[in-house]
Amino acid sequence: MNHPLVSLTIDGIAVQAAPGSTILKAAQQAGIEIPTICYHDHCTANGLCRICVVEVSGARTLVPACVATVQDGMIIHTQSERVRRSRRTILEMLYSSVDLSEAPEIETLALVYGADSQRFPGAQRREPPLIDDNPMYIRDYAKCILCWRCVQVCAEDAQYTYALNFSGRGFETQISTFYHHPMPETTCVFCGQCVGVCPTGALKPKREWLLEKGYTPEAIMGLTRNERRGKKRREGLSH
Repeated sequence: MNHPLVSLTIDGIAVQAAPGSTILKAAQQAGIEIPTICYHDHCTANGLCRICVVEVSGARTLVPACVATVQDGMIIHTQSERVRRSRRTILEMLYSSVDLSEAPEIETLALVYGADSQRFPGAQRREPPLIDDNPMYIRDYAKCILCWRCVQVCAEDAQYTYALNFSGRGFETQISTFYHHPMPETTCVFCGQCVGVCPTGALKPKREWLLEKGYTPEAIMGLTRNERRGKKRREGLSH
C-alpha cells in the first residue's frame, strides 16, 4: 500500500519525501547538503555529534537531521545563523579536546564554518596512550571523537562480533574492549570494518602506521609476520 508523500520546505525549496524519511535524506533528495560527522550511510544513525542540526520553524531547539523524521508542512532552515553558530561551536569544542590532524573532512567543515581551532586554549585534551596490541591495526584514541561507527559495524550493523564498546563515563568515556582486554584476546576477527568507517585516523592499518614511522616495507613485513606467528602460537597454547 502506497502512502502519500510528505510535503515540506527546506531552505525555501518545496520538497516531497516518503513518510518516515529523515530530514537528512529528504534534503539529499532535493540536492541540499547537510554536513555530517558521526553519520554513515551503512551505520545506524544515533545523532551523537549534532553537526547535522537544522532549524525547524516552531521547534524550541535545533533538530538533528540524521534521526529526525519529516512531517507534513515542516519549514526547515539548514544554514540559518543559529545553525551555523551551533556547528561552528561543535567544531571548536572538538578541536579543543582531540587531535583532528588526520580528519580532513572535519578540517574542511572548520573552514566552511569559520571555526577557530584555538578558541578554547585552556581546555583539557583527551590524550590516552596509543594501543598497539595486534598485527593488523593500531588504536589511537587521542584522535577519537566517539562517533560510535566502529562499535556499530562490529555489532548489529555489520559483523555481529561485539569486540568493541564504550568504557568510562563523562570525560573519561572511550572506545575500548570489554574489560580492556588486548584485541587478540577478544572476539575480534580482524575484518577491518572498524578501520574502514573511522573518520579521524583513530583506527589505522598497522602497516600504514609503520610506514609513517619510517620503517621500510621489508621491515614492516617482517614485524607484522612475526606478530601473526606469535598470535597463532598463543592461540595454540590456549587450546
